[in-house]
Formats: sequence, structure tokens, C-alpha cells
Amino acid sequence: MSSNHSPERYHLTLTSAGRPVMHGWWGSEPVARSKFTRWIGEHGTLPDARVTLVDEDTGAVLTEWPDEA
Repeated sequence: MSSNHSPERYHLTLTSAGRPVMHGWWGSEPVARSKFTRWIGEHGTLPDARVTLVDEDTGAVLTEWPDEA
């Protein structure tokens, strides 16, 4: 079984007022989750800010802020 993952597996997106502001891709989930937290702190005050982390290999949304709940 190969442990190789795409360097662009974890896709982080920041939107504000429904418009894309920033995108980033990482091959490491821990690094991407760290960036996720950092982006919230740095950009969370934008109007209607939303940060989403997706596993591009599976299509699964790993986490998003703010929570939809």
C-alpha cells in the first residue's frame, strides 16, 4: 500500500460574502489544519467569512468555520 499523497490533497478555501478570497493546497493534513486555524484568526473578521478544508482525494469536507449547526 502506498503512502504517497498528492501535494495538493488538502484544499483550504476562504470566502467572504460568498466570494473566494484565498485558496491553498497542502499534502499534509496536520499542516492544512494548522493553516485552517491560522486563517480563521487572520481573516475571520471579513464579512460573512467562511473557511473550508476539503480532502481532494475523497471529496470529504474535513472541517469548516463557522459551523453550519
